Amino acid sequence: MRLQKFLAESGVASRRKSEELIKNGFVSVNGEVVTELGVKIEPDKDIVMYRGEVVKSEENLVYIMLHKPEGYVTTAKDQFERATVLDIISDIEERIYPVGRLDYDTSGLLIMTNDGDLTYRLTHPKHDVEKTYIARVIGVPTDESLEKFREGLMIGDYKTAKAKVEIVKDEGRTCSLRIVIKEGKNRQVRKMCEAIGHKTIALKRIATGKIFLGELKRGEYRDLTMDEVKYLKKI
Repeated sequence: MRLQKFLAESGVASRRKSEELIKNGFVSVNGEVVTELGVKIEPDKDIVMYRGEVVKSEENLVYIMLHKPEGYVTTAKDQFERATVLDIISDIEERIYPVGRLDYDTSGLLIMTNDGDLTYRLTHPKHDVEKTYIARVIGVPTDESLEKFREGLMIGDYKTAKAKVEIVKDEGRTCSLRIVIKEGKNRQVRKMCEAIGHKTIALKRIATGKIFLGELKRGEYRDLTMDEVKYLKKI
């Protein structure tokens, strides 16, 4: 088994993040620090350590949906000592981590797991997993602006992929947009709204693929159903 896959399946981090940890010298095998990718191990024989602690195979896979509130970061530890999503689920014994991220000031659906393969599947660009958001913005976009949004927008030196957008509530001075994207660039939805001249004042993710947040309240979480897990693994 490749080292990064073992780390991911053991709940240390996603596969891509595990590759970064290896490159940065945080992982050792049988006492020797490994910095090259492609190293294979035998989990039953080799001793793998991460930051000086032995990594053990994770037998109990956990799949959780969290309704992330604003004011939390989606990292295990924050350099500015802000609250993290792991503070909300501190009663979970297994070491789990967020699948992807939601910005500090964005709320909504966040899947958390210790299944590295699932994390890789849901975050790798080639799988094109749709994410659905409700954005409350200042003003009401014109039909022309919405069409530009759908066709892709320049954000700095990057053009976004085609997206879906529709007005779901018009309040005059503000409105709510339902936005569906397949990418996950940093603050992408907010930047796309700004690119058509409308500042976002509230943003919430309501779905990942066909998994919906539903009535789950802010700060609460639940186990994904077996059908939901099966669906995600087939994406």
